[in-house]
Amino acid sequence: MTRINIIVPRRNVRRWQIMTGERLAAAGHDVHLIAGPGCHVPFLMDFMLKFGTAVTGLSGPRLHDRIDHVAFSKPGPADISIDLTAGAAGLSPPALRLVFNTNTSFTGLVEAAARDQLPDLQILLAGKPVAEARPMIDNRASLAHGVEDILARAVSLVATTTQRVIDGPLMPLDAAPIQPAKDPALPHAFITASLPKMGREFLRRLTHRQAHWRTGYRFLDGDGVAETGDLSGENWITLPDDGSRFYADPFAFEKDGKHYIFLEDLPHATGKAVISVSTLDANGVAGAPRPVLEEPHHLSYPQVFARDGAIWMLPESSTANQLVLYRASRFPDKWARHSVLIDGPALSDATLLEHEGAFWLFATDRDGAGSTSDMLVVYYADNLEGPWMAHPANPIMIDRRGARPGGAFIRRDGRILLPVQDGTNGYGGGLGLSELRHLDRTKVDLAPPRPILAEGFWPYPMIHTLNRAGRLEVTDGIAQVRKKRSRASSGV
Repeated sequence: MTRINIIVPRRNVRRWQIMTGERLAAAGHDVHLIAGPGCHVPFLMDFMLKFGTAVTGLSGPRLHDRIDHVAFSKPGPADISIDLTAGAAGLSPPALRLVFNTNTSFTGLVEAAARDQLPDLQILLAGKPVAEARPMIDNRASLAHGVEDILARAVSLVATTTQRVIDGPLMPLDAAPIQPAKDPALPHAFITASLPKMGREFLRRLTHRQAHWRTGYRFLDGDGVAETGDLSGENWITLPDDGSRFYADPFAFEKDGKHYIFLEDLPHATGKAVISVSTLDANGVAGAPRPVLEEPHHLSYPQVFARDGAIWMLPESSTANQLVLYRASRFPDKWARHSVLIDGPALSDATLLEHEGAFWLFATDRDGAGSTSDMLVVYYADNLEGPWMAHPANPIMIDRRGARPGGAFIRRDGRILLPVQDGTNGYGGGLGLSELRHLDRTKVDLAPPRPILAEGFWPYPMIHTLNRAGRLEVTDGIAQVRKKRSRASSGV
């Protein structure tokens, strides 16, 4: 059994530091919390977090919560030491040290989040980076939510990196150690950045939908977005909606010369989506979407494909912690559950690829907390129905810029491209194309994404899905839609 010493602050220990130890203990290691240098936390910082938690309704135990009673162990020899204070000295090797580019201290991390500074994380071994992460912040208007997202991926990064050190030699990254910022200025950041940002978002949500997606489609004979890298070209047609629901995650499908758009159909009143289909007529005009698949839980991202003489759908059902394969019993409007491919993790936007005689699924895993958009995992199987195995290199990356798939794989000129969501500017902030450079059961290598430019006749530049079937290409984008006033409130 591997003994692991985790150095945490003597004062002001936080729940995320305790959870890191619990994750490693659950993996079968002998974990000891060691009191390290004290951590001074200004009163204002905890006030900021508590205020943000109350205003935005962040319920349950939080990763930033202070833990007042900690059972420290006496310092002793360890197989691995992990410094979560970024200030412990005299650690016997191998010693891992977690650092943030925002500041080595927890206070500095909160101050940077208040200023809307996106975090980078690294783990140093003998002063050299061996792992890194770029966490996604889903709710950029909420300081408390942002800090939670960052800390959740800090736990993920430390736990997975420690296991990799235990399993074998870990080579340094081809990257320089990040240089933390200095001199946090909490009052200034809170007053000039965090509070105004929260206030603007509060006022916006009084009159506008929090998020309202619209789906666009077009027919074209030549190059599409995958080839040009932008949305220019033939005019996009917006699938109309009445403002009470949105249509997102479109997947195009062609059968017997007819075209279909499968999509997420979410009524704002319920907040729970179903899968609907729009059938295009002979003139290329899309009909009103009609529901074809509903479950007690939320459904989205309906990847539809043909194989073995049948038509299949693989929608996202992360809120049910299952990835379920459906088969069309009467295309396009009758679907039956066929099998559960993966049971347990909350996988988002699982995207299927058949490659070199095997089946592969690329998805993001929330890993229990934090964003659903920044931690890429891969599964493989010899058959579509499974059994599906987690890739030994999981997580493949923790990166807001390209971890979450945004559409089906694209094959062009011997290359395999994956549309990926770019969360740098928030959820739905953009889309890129990553080339799959290597894929086998020991290694997954995706190239850095090439951004898709929001140019041309599509009016919604914040996109997060791209698909094509034959001549039909589809995408989606966020629209600013005002809430409708009720008849009573309008005096009618």
